[in-house]
Amino acid sequence: MKPNSKLKKFLEPYDEEIQNLSLELRNFITDLVPQANELIWDNYNAVAMAYSKSEKLKDAFCHIAVYSKHVNFGFNRGAELTGKDLKLEGKGKLIRHISVRDLKTFPKEKIKNLIWEAVGISEKLNIDLTDNNVQPKSIVMSISEKKIRPKRKASK
Repeated sequence: MKPNSKLKKFLEPYDEEIQNLSLELRNFITDLVPQANELIWDNYNAVAMAYSKSEKLKDAFCHIAVYSKHVNFGFNRGAELTGKDLKLEGKGKLIRHISVRDLKTFPKEKIKNLIWEAVGISEKLNIDLTDNNVQPKSIVMSISEKKIRPKRKASK
């Protein structure tokens, strides 16, 4: 699935490395779960992308949050995941994540297993999500008027 045309615009304030990392992580998810929708928020403090087999955040199984120095790769119901071979961060009721600074250290195989478990949890909570005859969409959910974004260095 091609990203929504606005996604690259939302990522422009970030350094090129963070932009590329965000898009690579996005492609990792959409290649692995091609029937997932991409729900995009251009929020006050980050660009966020959630992946769901519906158009609802409550059905999302994982997400990406873009910050100035790193990208969080998270699981919306991460506290319920049983895979313990990867330490996820977070102390909230459900959400867990790892901070990613580069793709070389991103634990793809461990994350793949967690994604499939997270998809299963999401489908168990909403049986309608098991229908794979869906054309995935990349949807901008909201755009915050006020934002804090990194200051881009002047080009030389």
